[in-house]
Amino acid sequence: MNEANKRLHAIVSGRVQGVSFRYHTTLEAERLGITGWVYNRADRTVEVVAEGDEDALKALETWLHEGSPAADVTGVEANWSEATGEFEIFKTVYRKVS
Repeated sequence: MNEANKRLHAIVSGRVQGVSFRYHTTLEAERLGITGWVYNRADRTVEVVAEGDEDALKALETWLHEGSPAADVTGVEANWSEATGEFEIFKTVYRKVS
């Protein structure tokens, strides 16, 4: 794992479910070379955990404010920490494991 890698944990609110938000987030993360996951939460928000180069993660965070073409993002709550290196790819998670 690159020591410069960071972790972004974001909760995206607004009209972000049923608008291909997870699909487009995955495409953007893959384009940026980021690993992690995206998940639809029961409260109608979308959760994103991503790791990679800090500049790439900042680009993803900026993208999350717009989202997919049909989305209407009203907020992004972002928290930063050190990367753990636990991910190999970026994927959609359909059920969170506790």
